[in-house]
Amino acid sequence: MLARIDSGERNHADALDELWAQLPTVRIDEILGSWRGGELPTGHPMDGQLAQVGWYGKNFISPTDVQPLVCRNADGELYSNKELGNGEASLWHVEFRGEVTASMVYDGQAVIDHFKKVDDQTLMGIMNGKSSLVRDKHFYFYLVRD
Repeated sequence: MLARIDSGERNHADALDELWAQLPTVRIDEILGSWRGGELPTGHPMDGQLAQVGWYGKNFISPTDVQPLVCRNADGELYSNKELGNGEASLWHVEFRGEVTASMVYDGQAVIDHFKKVDDQTLMGIMNGKSSLVRDKHFYFYLVRD
């Protein structure tokens, strides 16, 4: 996984799905804190869009207080982009692909981010939901503990 992150190369969704299946699930209490994020590009329509809005990562303050779209403004300061996310989010243990794992549910969008553990400092994420952005094709990303 870390080699994929470092390469920056385009991935095949099937290969990322195979990797996902091998990773252990995580509990909410294991992921609380600040995380720096990045994409695992697959040719998804969202590839590159987060960088364009200055996405930095996610901040899991508590199970009910999550900043899913922490971005950098023009001055380099971090802020929660509530407008882009239609609010913020919360954490839940959700079954995805037959396993229960920590997942982030957006307050104002029909989107869920599911997380699995790569190592103590790295998570892999898969975004899915009813939104037209992810309904037919998942978006893959990673988080590194800040």
